[in-house]
Amino acid sequence: MAAIESFDNIYLDLSKESGKSRFAENGLGWKPAGGGEAFTLDSSNIGGAQWSRAARGYEVKILLRSSGVVQLDGFHQEDYERLSKIFKNWYSVNLENKEHSLRGWNWGKAEFSKAELTFNVQNRPAFEIPYSEISNTNLAGRNEIAVEFAANDGGKSNGHNGTGGKGKKASAGKDQLVEVRFYIPGTTTRKEAEGGEAGSDADEEEKNAVTLFYDTLIEKAEIGETAGDTIATFLDVLHLTPRGRFDIDMYDASFRLRGKTYDYKIQYDAIKKFMVLPKPDDLHFLLCIGLDPPLRQGQTRYPFVVMQFKSDEEVTLDLNITEEELNGKYKDKLQSHYEQPLHQVVAYIFKGLANKKVTTPAKDFTTHRQQYGIKCSIKASEGFLYCLEKAFMFVPKPATYISYEQTQSITFSRVGGAVSALSTFDITVHMKNGAGSSQFSNINREDLKALEEFFKLKGLRVKNEIDDDTNLIAAALGDEDMASSDEEAVGPKADRGSADEDEESVDEDFQAESESDVAEEYDSNHESDGSGSEESDVDNQVDDEDEDMDDDDEGEKRPKKKKKTA
Repeated sequence: MAAIESFDNIYLDLSKESGKSRFAENGLGWKPAGGGEAFTLDSSNIGGAQWSRAARGYEVKILLRSSGVVQLDGFHQEDYERLSKIFKNWYSVNLENKEHSLRGWNWGKAEFSKAELTFNVQNRPAFEIPYSEISNTNLAGRNEIAVEFAANDGGKSNGHNGTGGKGKKASAGKDQLVEVRFYIPGTTTRKEAEGGEAGSDADEEEKNAVTLFYDTLIEKAEIGETAGDTIATFLDVLHLTPRGRFDIDMYDASFRLRGKTYDYKIQYDAIKKFMVLPKPDDLHFLLCIGLDPPLRQGQTRYPFVVMQFKSDEEVTLDLNITEEELNGKYKDKLQSHYEQPLHQVVAYIFKGLANKKVTTPAKDFTTHRQQYGIKCSIKASEGFLYCLEKAFMFVPKPATYISYEQTQSITFSRVGGAVSALSTFDITVHMKNGAGSSQFSNINREDLKALEEFFKLKGLRVKNEIDDDTNLIAAALGDEDMASSDEEAVGPKADRGSADEDEESVDEDFQAESESDVAEEYDSNHESDGSGSEESDVDNQVDDEDEDMDDDDEGEKRPKKKKKTA
């Protein structure tokens, strides 16, 4: 056997580009055909190997001793014998032939192995999910769990980063699966969940199956864990977006939000903006963290995390870091001890660990009440608009960030037909290149002048339609005054409305007695038959009731006549 075995047109971990794979006694390597970063794997890290059908032919899946998975796709069926000898003779590993289930069933059994989650149908794997691709998991319902995958990083990776990072394989593909959900009813034991035999330990307590699946997946995929210990922890922090209370665990390279239902681990690299905004009530501060990729809850995306703190709530905190780290890596960034308001401590630690600039409202603008936040609304959602040095920021929901550089023009307008039109106005921000517009409604009229001066100071184009409307109204009122003065000069010919009609108008509803519909009853020449029978009395009573009903229907059209009494 040759010292090196080579295979062409092989794809590494869903890479977009094929390359050449070479096997040697001390390990294997892969290099893209168009040039780029090569991938190598030492033979001592190879713990197992599997052969199966795949997207581009046949695949060799290598299970690493360090709990990882490497996939090489694009082999031909006749390569099996050759590869089997390579793994057996050089790496002392049997190349196991695995057949996948092709039934297409959506029910089966999930098993947790060392490096991946396998979904089996009739004891054959239907699909596998490497733990390295799982970014988060949440209980989505009573018996339902959602498994989220790391977001695409723009396809910069060839498919494998060699460092065990999250989502580097799937990011190489054009399309990407971002979430899968499992329905897991009933109860089970931990051994059954991990693939053991049922009833092997009669004393083991049964638990809700979906909860046990959730706990096992978090442990296996290391979702709730990061390298190193927790540097700082803040308990029961109120979040306005996404809504709820979360515990914040801060690590060296990431932070974790732990809630009752949802649990997130977010890398500091994903933080693009960090803002500290004072609320207009002078009682709270808002901390806004801009994320890319955004946070996800099912189909809902949250590009901003908004926290709320009481301004007078203070905390005493000692960071869990050594003196060496404090004087080296975190020098001039963090302190070992904090005794300040809570929102300031959280902001300082985020700034030190994430190395991000903290943005605050612009000093050149304040409202008529000397505050930075403007109370307004986006459609039906009320919130606060802040004018920053380089952008607008609306919080809490929907959290909206608009850069001044992306703004084409700003229009001030009055609310059409509203009762509060004289005391409030709207701002419409038009974006460049036809990117749409955003409208902020119901802003206090007393803030108009300060906003207009601030926008002009920032070099933004401003159109004030409120002044134009005021001039038009004034002109219209002036025309009406002139017209009314001309009409008054006419004198006797002036139209006085219904006053003229009252002088000489004839009451058309009045009817003479001779034309009365009930003349036989009220006229003086009426002749009674004098029978006084009971039947005639009933008839007269009915006639009287009909007459009353007619009178009620006609209202003021015909005046009622008094009945004569004997």
